[in-house]
Amino acid sequence: MAVYQRRTRVDAPLDAVWDFHSRASGLEALTPGWMNLQVESITGPDGEPDPEILETGSRIRASLRPFGVAPRQRWTSVITDRGRDEGSAFFRDEMEGGLFPRWEHTHRFFADGSATIVDDRVVYDLPLGPLGDAAGPFARVGFEPMFRFRHRRTRELLGGES
Repeated sequence: MAVYQRRTRVDAPLDAVWDFHSRASGLEALTPGWMNLQVESITGPDGEPDPEILETGSRIRASLRPFGVAPRQRWTSVITDRGRDEGSAFFRDEMEGGLFPRWEHTHRFFADGSATIVDDRVVYDLPLGPLGDAAGPFARVGFEPMFRFRHRRTRELLGGES
């Protein structure tokens, strides 16, 4: 098991940042174009297609084809937990049927005055068992550009650079 984490400050209130990240449109806006994301379907916890808010139990079927090469990689993300209180919010999604045997992504948001701290933490296992385990720390090289883009784009869309 390996862990990747990235944190940034967004000059926007917690409510705005939380609302943005609670919708499929937020996922689409924060995925770099070079990943060639296709959201194939979204269902709510009750099976409703295309729910407005991604609640616990929502399922997102998606695929990527980074840089337009290699076969398209498909998976389902399931929102497994979600919560909100006075000064913070979070949700967790887990990958089913994807490249990673384990992918647990926790998105946390903390009010910081009139701004918000966005914290992404991914716990993952790479494919290929022990060989993948040995390479786990090096996967950061692949994750870093994607998460750097996501955080920069969040600041651009919601609250300027900080």
